[in-house]
Parts: sequence; C-alpha cells; structure tokens
Amino acid sequence: MTFTLNAPMMDFLVLSIIAEDDAYGYQISQIIKRASNTKDSALYPILKRLQESGYVETYDRQFQGRNRKYYRITSSGRQRQAELLQEWEKYKFIIDNIVKGGFDNE
Repeated sequence: MTFTLNAPMMDFLVLSIIAEDDAYGYQISQIIKRASNTKDSALYPILKRLQESGYVETYDRQFQGRNRKYYRITSSGRQRQAELLQEWEKYKFIIDNIVKGGFDNE
C-alpha cells in the first residue's frame, strides 16, 4: 500500500479487530496487512501499549499443545474505539471531499 498508518490509526484498527472477536497477535497482523505492509513485529508494541492503557486485556488459550496469547477489548477500549471511529468518519469525509473536488470548509 502507498499510504502509511500512523499510531492512532493502528490503535483504531487493532481495537476494531478485537472488538469483533478476541484475537491473537498473528491473526491481528494478517488482517492489518490488508491495509498496510506493516511487519508482524511492529504490532506487539502497539498491543503492549493498548494493554498498558487498559484498552485490551490478555489471556492464554491452548492451541496444538502451545499457549496462544489472545487479546480481548475492555469497556474502556470499546469507548476509545468508538471515539476513534467518530474521528475516522470525520477525517474520511474531509479527505473524500478534497479528492473529489470539494474545497468548502465544512
């Protein structure tokens, strides 16, 4: 992809993915790769920051004899995701307006 994702957008994507269903790191990274060429290793500091902020929590689940760390969104994470969604909708409208020739200040 040509466009890069900044930290708030990565937070928004991760929280949105986890809001749908609990997920493990590799699973999250594969979904994000649809929008960005972000390396798998770049995701874990984001997940750690979201956990330290109280937006996600973790638990382990057995899979083929090994533990997988799953991420679950918290109520404050849902609130943060909703705030970011609202910001995204505004931003998306402005960008669409500009690229489609609208130059009004609304």
